[in-house]
Parts: sequence; structure tokens; C-alpha cells
Amino acid sequence: MIAKSAELFPVKKEGIFLAHCAVSPLPKPAYDAITQVALDQMERGGFGLAAYGHILKDLRKAAAELLSTSPDNMALVKNTSEAMGMIAHGYPFREGDEILSYIHEYPANHYPWRLLEQKGVRLVLLPNRPKALRPTRSLPCGWSMEDVHRLTTPRTRLMAISHVQFTSGYAADLEELGTYCRKRGIDLVVDAAQSLGSLVIDPERCHISALAASGWKWLFGPTGTGLFYTSPAFRQKLADVLVGAEAMVQGEDYLNHTWQPHPSARRFEYSTSPTILAAALEASLRFAVLSVGIAKIQQEIFRLQDLLLQGLDARRYTPLVFSAPHRSAILSVLCQRSAEQIMKEAAHRGVFVSARCGYLRLAPHWCTTDEEIDRALAVLNSL
Repeated sequence: MIAKSAELFPVKKEGIFLAHCAVSPLPKPAYDAITQVALDQMERGGFGLAAYGHILKDLRKAAAELLSTSPDNMALVKNTSEAMGMIAHGYPFREGDEILSYIHEYPANHYPWRLLEQKGVRLVLLPNRPKALRPTRSLPCGWSMEDVHRLTTPRTRLMAISHVQFTSGYAADLEELGTYCRKRGIDLVVDAAQSLGSLVIDPERCHISALAASGWKWLFGPTGTGLFYTSPAFRQKLADVLVGAEAMVQGEDYLNHTWQPHPSARRFEYSTSPTILAAALEASLRFAVLSVGIAKIQQEIFRLQDLLLQGLDARRYTPLVFSAPHRSAILSVLCQRSAEQIMKEAAHRGVFVSARCGYLRLAPHWCTTDEEIDRALAVLNSL
């Protein structure tokens, strides 16, 4: 079991947080970073921010460590939508090309591809394959490799899929999927908003061309931040969509208009980056993720999840349980009553969970204690 420090997460004083699949609490080091950088800007403006010129480099290095890759492959973005938009409009699609995705994807990984229909690119959607829980309900669940095989054609250029589905918690087997795509010359683009920071991901071993994730869920970062991985080969395919001084090698030599985009992923940090938010995300990664270790984090989340599965009242809740390759940090359950109402009532009693699309989502992180799980179960089983 991982040693858990109350000082790292002061939010524990306010209740039991089991909604890391929504917006996570900030760890104390991230809060401290925000306040220090903000104070320096307040007192000295840009001269105060100049002391933090290393922050983006430090953040890329921390993100690369998390994904076992090179810092050159990492960039800071505002959110998943921004990264997906740069891919969608920079990729060399031709009329008649196809993108394979899932019918119930989160909007950040759906709308960017829909826009390409205006250019004659076809979005092909994998059907929902519900897990039989209750015969009267068919909720978003997952997809099957059989349908991937069936719907792939010679015109399939790219597959855009979430590592973990935000509704059900269904996780893709990225190694299986990446191997399939590589053999067919398909670029695999992954929305990792619901997995980065909670599950082990190795984009190079899994043949992932690009991966994007918001920073405020399992990474404990502030809203308005995200991470964007691209392989060198994939970057070479992408045309520039958003450009500014920071995208260019000459940087602050502003009157040098030579077209020299960074060959690394820095080209996607196209304009002035939010130093305050970058400092907070870097602190979160360092102190709340990397200091523990992602393999240990995944193991601990699953252990906590098992405690929830053992303790939930089967008369009130029906958990959605997947086999090991498709398990994630989200435990979605069906409720006898409205999931939204249970979420509100639980919050009133100091237990914070999340409701989406008919499911109640229980999402502890490594910092959750066994005692908090017990207290949360007592509340949920009484509602």
C-alpha cells in the first residue's frame, strides 16, 4: 500500500473525493506554484515571469517521464480539443478518406473529425456494444475489435479513440489496437483524458501516433492545461494549423519571419503559454504522480476499486465490471434511483462522486484511504 500524506491534499478536510474522472482537487505543491508565480507577476510583471523560463522545459521532461518517451515528443496544450483540432486540420486527408471512431466518444474526440466531412472525409463510427446489466437499459458502454475489423477499409487513414470511455470506464487494449493499426498503415490517435495519470501508457510500445489528455483529471493539474504527445513520424505528416512566435525556432527574434517551425512538439505551443498553469501542472506531475510511480498508482486504484466492489449494496447498485485488459480507474455503476440525485445527496453528506449518462461514476485515486472508502460506502449504501 502507498503511504498517503494528508498535507499533499488539504481537500481531504472537506470531504471524501471519489470524482477524479471529473475535475480533481489541486495538490498543495500545485497551489503553491500558482500563488508564487502569480505573486511574482503581480509585483514585477513580465520581469517576474522571466524567472520561470525553464517551466515549459521542466513540464515536457516530466510528461515524457510519465510516457517513457522523449521530451521532444511532448507539448503543453489548453485541452484535448485543441490537440485534436490541430491533428484534424493538419493531417493530409484526401477526399474519400475515412476516420474510424466510436459512436459515444466524448465531444473533444468527435466534433473535430465531424468538421472534416466538409472536405469529403468520412467519419465511420463503431457501434455501441452494451454489456448486459439490465435488459431494459442500453447505455453507452464500449466497442469491439470485431467491429474494428469489419469497418476498416483501404481508405481508413486514422483511428480516433478514447483510451477510457468517460461514461462506462471501458478501456481499450492499446497494445492490441496499436498493433492492428500499424500493420495496416493507420494512425492511432488516442484521447487519454480518462487514463493519463491513472493507467500505465507506453505510446511507442503501443504504436500510438498521437495522444492528448486534459491536465485536470488524473494528473491533478489546473483547468486550462493538457498534454499532447506526437511521434516524430506523425509530426512530419502534420501541416501547421495554429502558428505564432513560439512555434518558430527563432523565438523572440520577432522580426525574423523565416519559416522555421520547431521539429519537436514545441511547434504546437504556438503562442504565449500560461506560465502560471504550466508551473502548477509540472508540480502536480512531479509531486503527485511521478513521485509515486504510475505502475504503483494503477495497482492502488484497482485495489481501492475492489474495496468498493466488495462493499457496495447489490440491492442498490450494479457495477459495470470489465475483464483485465479493459479495466480502468473509473468504476461505473447503475443505480436503483437517479444517478444525478444520488450524486447530489452524497455531496451534501461530504462524499463527492460523479454522474454521467445514466451511470454513477466512482473514481478514487491513489491518495484515497481505506477509511475514506469505508465512510463513502456507508453513505452510498444509505441513499
